[in-house]
Amino acid sequence: MRTWPVQDAKARFSEFLEACIAKGPQMVTKRGAEAAVLVPVDVWRRLQAAAQPSLKQLLLSDSGRTGLDIPARGNARRRKAPELA
Repeated sequence: MRTWPVQDAKARFSEFLEACIAKGPQMVTKRGAEAAVLVPVDVWRRLQAAAQPSLKQLLLSDSGRTGLDIPARGNARRRKAPELA
């Protein structure tokens, strides 16, 4: 993966984009620190599909039904109903 300083990526965006399409992901640095990665759209779609389980997969998995933060009952105060005159 080639690394591009943000100034070069901006100034030579067409070349930056072509490198991504032809050679794969391209790293962008800002002030010497890694900041972002430009990836081809097919790689992005594959990553998105792998990162998000379907609703069916979520409901059928054990992890989909655990870890819910359900508040305890009985702690809420109810408002009194207005008195009718």
